[in-house]
Amino acid sequence: MIKTPRLEIYPERVGQNADSVIGLCHSHGVMAACVTKVVAAHPAVARAMSDAGADMLADSRIGNLMSLRSQGLRGPFLLLRLPAFSEVDEVVRAADISLNSGLPALKKLSEAARAQGRKHKVIIMVDLGDLREGIWPDMAVTLVKAAKDLPALEIIGLGTNLACYGGVLATVENMTRLVQIRGHCRRETGLELGTLSGGNSSGLPLLSSGKMPSEINHFRIGEAIILGCNSVDRSPLPNTRQDTMIGIAEVIEMERKPSVPIGDRGQDAFGGSRKFPDLGIRRRAICNIGRQDVAIEGVFPLDPGIKVLGGSSDHLLLDVEDAANPITLGTEISFFPSYGALLALSTSPYVEKIVIRGR
Repeated sequence: MIKTPRLEIYPERVGQNADSVIGLCHSHGVMAACVTKVVAAHPAVARAMSDAGADMLADSRIGNLMSLRSQGLRGPFLLLRLPAFSEVDEVVRAADISLNSGLPALKKLSEAARAQGRKHKVIIMVDLGDLREGIWPDMAVTLVKAAKDLPALEIIGLGTNLACYGGVLATVENMTRLVQIRGHCRRETGLELGTLSGGNSSGLPLLSSGKMPSEINHFRIGEAIILGCNSVDRSPLPNTRQDTMIGIAEVIEMERKPSVPIGDRGQDAFGGSRKFPDLGIRRRAICNIGRQDVAIEGVFPLDPGIKVLGGSSDHLLLDVEDAANPITLGTEISFFPSYGALLALSTSPYVEKIVIRGR
């Protein structure tokens, strides 16, 4: 019997998605930086992306980039999270390119790259309203000017991040704004700034509509490839599969219990207070996975009759009264994970990772 809890990874299905999404990008003259972070740079997934024609592999963790290099995968390798001062030496060793938004960090990177005898490429991030990383637009020229002559650095372009913190969507207006900012920087610095990184999976609908400004030539794409969904509303993308990753947990208790807790109530273990609808006595299963391993809100059982009630650190609670198949002790419950749930499953050391080939 295969251990539970586990994450089943289907690399051929990921490869099909990668073919479709990378093909879409290339048909519009856009480079695809395929992002491996949600699966902790799992070798089977990274290889599927690379084999499908990824223009580069990207991750937010330096350790993951080092893992990609050790797997013998071809670069270039892009670091997504802004470098910390304490890790600039590792950034230069692990990444060919990094995203940046501040002069002090760029100076540190320059020193590290010069000390290692390397040339490090940089994309300057501009905040177009999502309010995560990036220099404010009216400061872009100043920063590019200041960074232009730092030794051992090459400023290759500008980028922006959308639909992560603020949920701001890629539009013709904000993408055109990025193009205009690049134009200002070019005139003031003489730099080509050939790369315009227009964001992540959330920009694919605009790209596929044909309305994306043609100057945008680089996307950082993870969720659309790995889960086959539109990150704007999580609807399936055309020509992709959504069964690429399946979580498995095992039933460790099966009882009939009330649907409302009994007794005086305070906060739960995570500081929450919830209301419980009174549905009477129901068949309830407890599985051997919890918030330490998965985002409970992102667990979607394959059996539509199973309802997720909640969870604690180590337990997933399910209502199985209407399950289509018999549920007993030892039954394995399969579920599709959301992006957040997959991120947790991939990074939890308590979840076994199993690669399923040929399906």
